[in-house]
Amino acid sequence: MSLDPLLAGTVIPAHPLALTAARELDERRQRALTRYYLAAGAGGIAVGVHTTQFAIREAGLLKPVLALAAETAEEAGRDITMVAGACGPVAQAVAEAELAAELGYDAVLLSPVVPGASERDLLDRAQAVGRVLPVIGFYLQRAIGGPVLSRAFWRELADQPSTAAIKVAPFDRYLTLDVAHGVAAADRRDEVALYTGNDDHILGDLLAGLPGGLRFRGGLLGQWAVWTRAAVRLLEQVRTDPAALQERALELTDANAAVFDAAHGFAGCIAGVHEVLRRQGLLEGVWCLDPEEGLSPGQAEELTRVSAAYPWLTDDDFVAEHLDDWLA
Repeated sequence: MSLDPLLAGTVIPAHPLALTAARELDERRQRALTRYYLAAGAGGIAVGVHTTQFAIREAGLLKPVLALAAETAEEAGRDITMVAGACGPVAQAVAEAELAAELGYDAVLLSPVVPGASERDLLDRAQAVGRVLPVIGFYLQRAIGGPVLSRAFWRELADQPSTAAIKVAPFDRYLTLDVAHGVAAADRRDEVALYTGNDDHILGDLLAGLPGGLRFRGGLLGQWAVWTRAAVRLLEQVRTDPAALQERALELTDANAAVFDAAHGFAGCIAGVHEVLRRQGLLEGVWCLDPEEGLSPGQAEELTRVSAAYPWLTDDDFVAEHLDDWLA
């Protein structure tokens, strides 16, 4: 495991949480998910992030979930980048980074959600975490609590020696450009890998150039937690035949609207990921730690529609061929 795949540009799925009907960790299926992502060709995995459910911390599951993914990835013997999510104020974020380092992780995806924190506070926190592990900065959409951050913030973050990458996920074209302008003005501009997290504009980000000649090198995405084999092929095509992908950019956004439940303000985004994986047999159900969290009305039907409309997007046959091995 190393930072090399991250820096080169790759597919990094945001790892979901496999639960039983009793809402307890399903270790067998949790390992199966990790095996699936590795077999699909992902160059990294992000664990303990939004798609894994932030509530794993209160549930006492952060360490077991991080450990399961690290152990399973180690067994695969592939050169991948293991990313751990870290949250909270400085002491909590540093402690979570130290746990990740102890378990063999390569980098920390640092949540920007710290109530009352200024940009200077967030930069100081990133610097403290960076003393433990390389940092992936994170611009999180406002709909789920992300703050608005200036170009100057992104420039200074990029110039911190511990910053390896930035996940750009504000779901906003203007704010996405703010990150790019900030990084383009940084002395370390070419040392920081930009990753799209804009699930509503994945191919648009990957195909477009950015200010200062920068480009997105890959994606760290909840959307890529499903149909991952197809995502890997898609990134390969971005590099080899981008002209053929313009129409598919719109189709992928349409599919993401179903998975992430855009019609209901993303209320069913985690359950939507779970439902795709349940239909493939990787998960037993769509259960989340919060009993109130589930599919929104009409979301299942939308998932059926996009799966049928865009067969290039799915990898059901690939999963069916290997599922028994991953669950063994």
